[in-house]
Amino acid sequence: MDKLLHANDQDLLAEIGRRNGFAFDVLYNRYWKDVFNIAYKRIRNTDLAQDIAQDVFVQLWTREKTTLIDNLPGYLRIATRNRVFRQIEKESRYNFLPADSEDQLQGYALADDHVLYKEFHAAFEALTNSLPPQQQQIFRLRFQDGYNTQQIAGQLGISEKTVRNQMGRALSKLRSSLVLLHIVCILTMK
Repeated sequence: MDKLLHANDQDLLAEIGRRNGFAFDVLYNRYWKDVFNIAYKRIRNTDLAQDIAQDVFVQLWTREKTTLIDNLPGYLRIATRNRVFRQIEKESRYNFLPADSEDQLQGYALADDHVLYKEFHAAFEALTNSLPPQQQQIFRLRFQDGYNTQQIAGQLGISEKTVRNQMGRALSKLRSSLVLLHIVCILTMK
């Protein structure tokens, strides 16, 4: 074990390919701070940067053994950058209604807009309520209570990976349903 503490990256990667958890821990401790800093510099959010760093190392652990990595720092830098871009893209796709959005509607002059908003909001709530109980709970903790992945995992006593998987499924279902709902709203406005 002590030998692995001073092993080079290639030897550690070879050991990780043999599912040596200690070798993974050595690499993780060696590069976690660098990966976190790369993510944090781009997104300026500690929780998201930690999630991204975690995902990069999960990817390293679960990658195909046949994929060779000649330059581990370069590989981690590019993997982190790609995760950051995916996170930014994901966030731009999911702009949820703010909690005070109904108050903002008070200034709208047209009553039809207010009715449409209420119908859309009710349909959104119904969609949220149609999620399986665990997905619904995770979704509400994330988007209504503002918890991050780590906090949700701690609150529910489940792994962060489970939280991410359940959140991805919930968002996928809601996204496809909201697109249909948006189309129906457009058609009824004519």
